[in-house]
Amino acid sequence: MKHDSTIQLATFAGGCFWCMVQPFDTLPGIKSVISGYTGGNKENPTYEEVCSNETGHMEAVQITYDESIFPYEKLLDIFWQQIDPTDEGGQFYDRGSSYETAIFYHNEKQKQLALASKEKLEKSGRFQKPIVTKILQAKTFYRAEDDHQDYYKKNPYRYKRYRQGSGRDAFIQKHWSAHSKDELKKRLTPIQYEVTQLNGTEPPFKNEYWNNTEEGIYVDIVSGKPLFCSNDQYDAGCGWPSFTKPIHESELIEELDTSHGMIRTEVRSKTANSHLGHVFHDGPGPSRIRYCINSAALRFIRKADLEKEGYGEYLVLFDEKGN
Repeated sequence: MKHDSTIQLATFAGGCFWCMVQPFDTLPGIKSVISGYTGGNKENPTYEEVCSNETGHMEAVQITYDESIFPYEKLLDIFWQQIDPTDEGGQFYDRGSSYETAIFYHNEKQKQLALASKEKLEKSGRFQKPIVTKILQAKTFYRAEDDHQDYYKKNPYRYKRYRQGSGRDAFIQKHWSAHSKDELKKRLTPIQYEVTQLNGTEPPFKNEYWNNTEEGIYVDIVSGKPLFCSNDQYDAGCGWPSFTKPIHESELIEELDTSHGMIRTEVRSKTANSHLGHVFHDGPGPSRIRYCINSAALRFIRKADLEKEGYGEYLVLFDEKGN
């Protein structure tokens, strides 16, 4: 059992809070992600008041997490990859002070880690402009109205359209998914390159993981982002690894595929934009969802190797007591 001392708060402002919940919500060790308002002086502000840019508040999310499972440093990494940290006037087509970006630290350790992460990003040269995201001491956080909680779950279609229409997804893709073709040709095997970069399909029953029974997780061969867990893998009889659900829905993109005279739903990884496979509705259980994935798009990390490979937080997936 975890001690209460490992349960901490993290507060991030990243523009529209609708878009800042899902990236954190399904991570191991995350207890809750709440949309709300913070940084201003008005008590119990409403959505309309905050959007008027007159209260001093920013739209933000407050995350309750177990730092013994998912450390603050990794939360910071995810935060930076959701925003444009060079925009001081808002985020994407949401303009005004209520949509500015900030890290609100709750203690000195968080402050120092946030400062270090900002400096690291600045020195990386990933962006050609100064990093303007503020690092501020946490103030009272006011929970937003119920309509704004878990928006991605309640309104999935509008949520996806909003992310795409605002330019957020395109920005993330441009700045965090860039891999040169030459680099990938050197790093990947021919079949891995064919599948992930050219939308290829490997032969059924003649690929690495179609009948894998070991415990572990599957990560994107290009980006290393966790995609699927062996707990959710089953033998669909198709000759490719099949899964009932992903580890993080936010790491997958679904697109219409009309190639080969068929109408299918393609699955791509969000961070690397790798072609993974397709999703069908002929699987087991109530959802009937089956993710049919090419082994060549994946790297399998055994449960015993998760810690040394830098994925120790995902050990909780194999804990019968959960997190």
